[in-house]
Amino acid sequence: MNFQKVEFVKSAATIEGLPPASMPEIAFAGKSNVGKSSVINRILQRKNFARVGEAPGKTTHANYFNVDQKCYFVDLPGYGYAKVPMAEKERWGRLMEAYFASNRITLGIMIVDARHAPTNNDIIMADCFIQTGCPFVVVANKMDKLKKSEIQKNLATIREDLELPEECVLIPFSAEKGTGRDELVKIIIDAVKTN
Repeated sequence: MNFQKVEFVKSAATIEGLPPASMPEIAFAGKSNVGKSSVINRILQRKNFARVGEAPGKTTHANYFNVDQKCYFVDLPGYGYAKVPMAEKERWGRLMEAYFASNRITLGIMIVDARHAPTNNDIIMADCFIQTGCPFVVVANKMDKLKKSEIQKNLATIREDLELPEECVLIPFSAEKGTGRDELVKIIIDAVKTN
């Protein structure tokens, strides 16, 4: 699978606006300032393919990218931080709920900040994946900002706070350095193949 062969398909503000469910969908979820675009760019080995926002909360729609005609990468709206009107937050909420209920997700990639304990919104998002039975992995991004002595403790806190099932993979990741990319790419390829 050629991750560099990628094109933007569309941005959807509502569930009705999503493209037809014609390929496996790899959905990326995470709070607004967690580095979601940077993780996507690292996987694709492209500098600025998924837009990296100066201000958190730039992704307000579900953005669809066609990867090598094999799957969609779906960049979901960031949660929890963005300074946006309440009506806009409610629209995001409806979009996310409908998307999770649609059975379109082949694999969820939930991105958290390795430096901090998960937020309430992170816990709600993990619960969403667990309750809908959607297979997902957790990517602990910004690992390069931790001291070696903090890594295991922080990973244990993330697993515990999110109440991750045993089979849920937790990947130490650095979008900046590329740590964890190979493991994540292998999981994505396996999910697309078995779909």
